[in-house]
Amino acid sequence: MGPGASGSGVRTAPAPRSAVGPGVSLHAYDIGVLVVYFVFVVGVGVWSSIRASRGTIGGYFLAGRSMSWWPIGASLMSSNVGSGLFIGLAGTGAAGGLAVGGFEWNATWLLLALGWVFVPVYIAAGVVTMPQYLQRRFGGQRVQVYLSMLSLILYIFTKISTDIFSGALFIQMALGWNLYLSTVILLVVTAVYTITGGLTAVIYTDALQTVIMVGGALVLMFLGFREVGWYPGLEQRYRQAVPNATVPNTTCHLPRADAFHMLRDPVNGDIPWPGLIFGLTVLATWCWCTDQVIVQRSLSAKSLSHAKGGSVLGGYLKILPMFFIVMPGMISRALYPDEVGCVDPDVCQRICGARVGCSNIAYPKLVIALMPTGLRGLMIAVIMAALMSSLTSIFNSSSTLFAIDVWQRFRRKATEQELMVVGRVFVVFLVVISILWIPVIQSSNSGQLFDYIQSVTSYLAPPVTALFLLAIFCKRVTEPGAFWGLVFGLVVGLLRMVLEFSYPAPACGEVDRRPALLKDFHYLYFALVLCGLTAMVIVTVSLCTTPIPEEKLARLTWWTRNQPHSELEKEAHEDTPGALEMPSGPQPAAGGGAGDGSQGPEQHGGRPRAPRRSWGRLLCGWFCGLSGAPARALSPAEKAALEQKLTSIEEEPLWRSVCNVNAVLLLAINVFLWGYFA
Repeated sequence: MGPGASGSGVRTAPAPRSAVGPGVSLHAYDIGVLVVYFVFVVGVGVWSSIRASRGTIGGYFLAGRSMSWWPIGASLMSSNVGSGLFIGLAGTGAAGGLAVGGFEWNATWLLLALGWVFVPVYIAAGVVTMPQYLQRRFGGQRVQVYLSMLSLILYIFTKISTDIFSGALFIQMALGWNLYLSTVILLVVTAVYTITGGLTAVIYTDALQTVIMVGGALVLMFLGFREVGWYPGLEQRYRQAVPNATVPNTTCHLPRADAFHMLRDPVNGDIPWPGLIFGLTVLATWCWCTDQVIVQRSLSAKSLSHAKGGSVLGGYLKILPMFFIVMPGMISRALYPDEVGCVDPDVCQRICGARVGCSNIAYPKLVIALMPTGLRGLMIAVIMAALMSSLTSIFNSSSTLFAIDVWQRFRRKATEQELMVVGRVFVVFLVVISILWIPVIQSSNSGQLFDYIQSVTSYLAPPVTALFLLAIFCKRVTEPGAFWGLVFGLVVGLLRMVLEFSYPAPACGEVDRRPALLKDFHYLYFALVLCGLTAMVIVTVSLCTTPIPEEKLARLTWWTRNQPHSELEKEAHEDTPGALEMPSGPQPAAGGGAGDGSQGPEQHGGRPRAPRRSWGRLLCGWFCGLSGAPARALSPAEKAALEQKLTSIEEEPLWRSVCNVNAVLLLAINVFLWGYFA
C-alpha cells in the first residue's frame, strides 16, 4: 500500500470516451437480461422464504440446521465476493499486479480450518452467534458484548459501506446515474429482500447469485484476454501501460516491476511476502473462522460432513477470483491507461472524482468498453448479484448479533416477536450509517478500495483472532485475560487507525509526510504483531487469575468437544438470554410453521389462538416473519433429543473420507498455483 499506488499505464489501444460521463445507455437486450435476472432472484427468494421457518430465531438465522453442502459452499463464496471485492480487487490488481490475488488463495486454507477445526467446536457448543460462544466459553457478559459491538462496527466500516459504494459506482459508470441516487435504489431493493427472508432465503439466492457471478465474470475474462493478446500479451502491454498525463520528476506512473510476482520484497514490496503469508493468515482467520457472516452459513449445515463439504466447495470457488477479477483489472489498465492508470490529481478528479487515483474504475470500465449488447446487461446483473448477496448476508448476520447479543442484554424479557422486529429495524439503522460513511471511503487510501478494507480490518480484527485461537486450543485462558487482551488490542489498533486517517497516503508528486509507523510498517506486519501482543496479554492475565473448572469446559474447546454436556453447562444454557434453541428441519411443528418446534422458555406454549387480524396486520406480520398461530411446546424428552441432534458432531465414515480426500486435493491445487505464480 505505497504512496500514489493507484496505478499507471501507455496507451496501446484507443480507449473509448470516459465511461463515467452521462450518455451511456442500455440496449433493450441488456434491460431484458436484467429483468430476467431479477425475476429469477425474486422467484428463488420467494420460494425459499415460503419453505423456510422465518418466525423463530433458529429458523430465521440458522435456516433450521437443514442446509446441504452445495448451497453452503456457494453462499460462502458469494457472501464474501461482494461488489466491493469486484471493484476493489480489480482496482488493486490494476494498480499493483497479481499479488493481491494471494488474499483469495489464502482463504482456501482457512476455509478448510473452518470446516475441520472451528465448526466442530461451535456445533458441539450449540451456539447461534460467535459472541454467544465466547459467553459460554468464559462466562460473564463483557466479552460477548464487546465482540458484538466490534463486529457491527467492522461490518459498517469495511463491508456494508464499501459494497454499497462500489455497487453504486458501477451503476453510475454503466448508466450515468448520480452516485447517491444509485445507492438509495440499491438499498431499497436489498433491504426489502433482506427483511422478508431468513437465512434459508439468503443461502438459496446466494447459490443462484454465485452461478451468475462466476458465469458472467468468466465471459468478461475471456473477452479481456482476447483483446489484450492472452497472458503473454497482458504481460507485455501491462508493463508498457503509462498514461499520457504524468507528474514530472516522479515514477508513480510506471507499472511495478514485480507486478507479475506473487511473493514480493519483504521490506520494499507493496504487499511483502511475509505479510502475505503470515500477517494475512491472521486477518483471514478472523474473516473465515470467527466472523458471524461466514460461520453462520456453516452452522446451518444439516451435519458436520455437509459443513466440511461446503468449505471444500467454497475453497475451490475462491481460487477463481484471481483469474476473473484480478487479471481483468490488470487488462483494464493495459487497455485504458489514461483512465484506469491516471496519476495526475487534476486528471483523476475529472475522470473518477478522486484525486488519489482511479484504479477503482478498472472493472466497470472493462465491462462498459468490451461487453457486447446483451452481455453488458449480464455483467450489470453480476455486480447486482455480488452486491445483493453480500449485503443480505451481512444484514442478516448483523441483525442476529444485535438482537441476540446486544438487545437481550438490555431487554432480558424480550419476546421472540420483539427480537424479530428489532433485528429488522436495526438493518435500517445500518443502512443510514453506511451511507454517511461513503464520502470518507471515496477520498481515502490511494483510491484502492480493497486496500482500505484490509487495512481497517488489520487494525481491529487481530485481537479477535488471538482470542478465538486461545479459547479453542488453550483451556487455561480465563475471562479477565480474554477481556483485557481485547481491550489492549483495541487501544493499539485504534491508535494505528487514527494515524491512518490523520495522515492519508499522498497523491503522486506530493511529499509523503506520514510518520514512519505508517510509511514503513505495512498493515499486514502490524496485524501479525498486534495478534502476537494480544495473545501475550491474554495468557499473562489468565495465568494470574483463577482457572475455569474443567467441568465447565465440556464441549467448548477442541480438546473437550466430544465430552457430554455437564449439568452445570445445561443450566447455563437455559439461563443465558439469547441461547435460543435452533429448530431442526424435519422437526414436526403445529400451526403451519415448518420446523419451528424449538421455542425458548418464554414462548407461546400456553397462549390461546390469536384472534383474526386485518389484511394490513397480516401483511405486516408476514413481512416481519411473525405468525399469529401458537407453536407447540416441546416435552423434556423431545428437547433433550433435539439438543443432542443439534450439537452432534458425528460423521458417517464414508462421507468423512470423501471430505478429507477432497480437502487434500484442494490444498495440492492451491500449493501448485502459489508456486507457479510466485
